[in-house]
Order: sequence, then structure tokens, then C-alpha cells
Amino acid sequence: MKSHGIWVIFICFLLGATCVVQEELEVAPMEKRELEALYSTIQGFAGNWWNGSDLYPDPCGWTPIQGISCDLFNGFWYVTSLNIGPIHENSISCSQKSEFRPQLFEFKHLQSLSFFNCFVSRDQNPVTIPTGNWEKLSGSLESLEFRSNPGLIGKIPTSFGLLNNLKSLVLLGNGLTGEIPPDIGNLMKLKRLVLAGNSCSGQIPDIFSKLSELLILDLSGNSLSGSLPLSLGSLTSLLKLDVRSNNLEGNLLNGFGNLKNLTLMDLRNNRFQGGLVLSIQEMYSLEELALSNNPIGGSFSVLKWENLQNLVILELSNMGLTGEIPESITELRRLRFLGLRDNHLTGNLNPKLESLPCLNALYLSGNNLTGDLKFSKQFYGKMGSRFGAWDNPNLCYPVGEISTSQVPFGVRPCHQEV
Repeated sequence: MKSHGIWVIFICFLLGATCVVQEELEVAPMEKRELEALYSTIQGFAGNWWNGSDLYPDPCGWTPIQGISCDLFNGFWYVTSLNIGPIHENSISCSQKSEFRPQLFEFKHLQSLSFFNCFVSRDQNPVTIPTGNWEKLSGSLESLEFRSNPGLIGKIPTSFGLLNNLKSLVLLGNGLTGEIPPDIGNLMKLKRLVLAGNSCSGQIPDIFSKLSELLILDLSGNSLSGSLPLSLGSLTSLLKLDVRSNNLEGNLLNGFGNLKNLTLMDLRNNRFQGGLVLSIQEMYSLEELALSNNPIGGSFSVLKWENLQNLVILELSNMGLTGEIPESITELRRLRFLGLRDNHLTGNLNPKLESLPCLNALYLSGNNLTGDLKFSKQFYGKMGSRFGAWDNPNLCYPVGEISTSQVPFGVRPCHQEV
């Protein structure tokens, strides 16, 4: 048949004629059970009105479903990615009575599963994540995500710990409660663990000693309490650590010094105390360090800040820090943002801060700084409203050296007559 088709095309070319040769395309079939599982699973989320066999008779071929990806295994199409929610205009949207059906766990080669803005009503249709059957997806599933589902309530299933091929677990902005299951510590291939924006409580379990490949850990915006687990110091590959806006307490970890690859550490809005630990000065890759709104206390000068040459953002406001601003801060050539508001800092402001080439925000209000401000007109012009030094009673600016439009808000003029 193939040689006959070639001969026909050759004759048409010689005759200069326009020929249309139609050959029957080979279409890879889809296993009946896989196809039925796909239709039933989507119908559970979209509603009974959704008739897949009529709308999408060939979902991996000429009638693709938005949000569904397939791949060939042994000559058959199988679903490899299933995305539920209004990501695109014609994506699968969830009904007000969305439900998980058992057919979800029958996909043999499912690698990625995500739900975005699907379970939206905690009052009208609260939904819990199924606790069982996740082990059926353990051979293939690499990414599992639930994003922006306020109607998704209940606890994080302990059976997630059976998904031993999982590389990404994202449970972001849902209504989940309860403690973080220690079983997550069994996911040795995990690279991203995001549980932010829920209502999880209890202590952070000490489960990180096996997660040597973890790159991102985000537990922010929950109600977690207790101290940081010691095993956090074993995450030597970690790039991002974010536990802000919880109820965590205790001292900062000496094991922070092991996190040589960390670029962001955000511990804001907790109850940490005990002063700055020396291990922070060993985190040479840090670009963003945010510790504000913690009663940490202690001296600001205890660290060798010049070691952190990659720092871009340093936010240490409302921490009860004492002492003077160390001159080593003026060696951080990449620093753009320095926040030191509402501490107990004393002494004069070092004019070398002006020499930092990238600095464009400096907030020093609410301290006990003294003396004259010795910055240039160009500095005030560059900073504008991003320079804050009010509420330092003994700090003043020299009269006549800067224009009235550049006078720093809330700072009195020097040698003011009574």
C-alpha cells in the first residue's frame, strides 16, 4: 500500500495535477478501563452534566481535554497529567458538589495531579482529601498540588507518605487543619514541600533527616507552635526556608550553619528569642534574611555581617536588638533593603551606609540613634520616602545642607533654638 501511494504521488507530479491522497492515520487506542476512569473522575468534579464520551471521544488524540496530558506506553495512551480547575478559559471547572471518585486512583501512569480553586465553599460543600488508595499511585505520581481551595478541610492524609516517587507536594491556600503528618518524612525524593496558608497546628515534626534532596520548604501562614526541629540543619540542599507567620518559639538553630546553599530564610512574625546565633554568619549564600517581629533580643553586632556578601534584603525590625549598627554592614555591596525599625539601637549613623551602591531602602525609625545625619543631598534624593528615621529623639539633620523638600520626615533640625 505504501509503494502504491508513492507511485500515485509521482504520477501526479509528472502530470502537474493537484492530487489529494488520504491515508488512514494510525490512532493509538486507549485502554477501556483508563478511558472510563478518566470520564468518571472528571465528572465527579465537573458534575453529572459532563458527558465525556460525547464531548471527547478521543481525549488523548483529536478531541483533547484541556488540562489533560497523555503519553504512550506499550502502544496505548495513558493519562500522565490531570489538572482540575479554571487555569485556562476552557479548563475543567468544578461544580458546587465536587467529589473525589475512586476511579481517580486507577490511572496507571499518572505523574502529575493538581487542583486549583476547585473546592471553594467551606459552608456549602466542604470536602476532605481521601485518606486511602494513595498507595495505588505510588509507582508513578511525582507531583501533587492543591492550591486555593478554601473548602478543602480536614487533616493532611498520612497516606501521602506512601507516595515514594513524589518530588513536589504543594498544599497552598486551603482550609486544612491538624498536625503535619510525620509520614511525609518518608518521601526521600521530595524537592518541594509547601504547606503554606492553611490552619495546621502543633509542632513541626522532626522528619527532615531523610529529605536530603529538598530544595524548598514553606510552612508559612499556619498556626504551628513549638521550636524548630533540629533535623532542619540536615537539609544541606535547601534553597528556601519560610516559616513566617506562625506561633513558633525557642532559640534559633546552631545547625543553620549547615545550610550553605540557602538563599532565603524568612522567620518573621513568630516568637523566637535567645539572640542572634553565630551559625547565621556561615550561611554564605543568603540573599534574603527576614527575622522581624520576633522578641529575639541581644546585640546586633554579635555577627560578622561581612561574611554575608550575597545579602540583598536584610529585615531585622522589631526584634529588641541592642548596640550600635556595626560598620561591617557597610561592606554588603549587594544590599538593597535594610530594615532596622523599632529596636533599641544606639550610637551615630555611619555615613558609609551611603556608599552601598545598591541600597534603595533604609528604615531606622523607632530607635535611640543620636547625632547628626551626615548623608549627602544625592543620598536623600535617591532614597526619597524610602528613608525612614523618625522617632529617634536625639537624631537631627544639619540645617542648610539639604533642601526643605529633602528633609527626612520626623527628624528635627540640629541646634534648634528653644
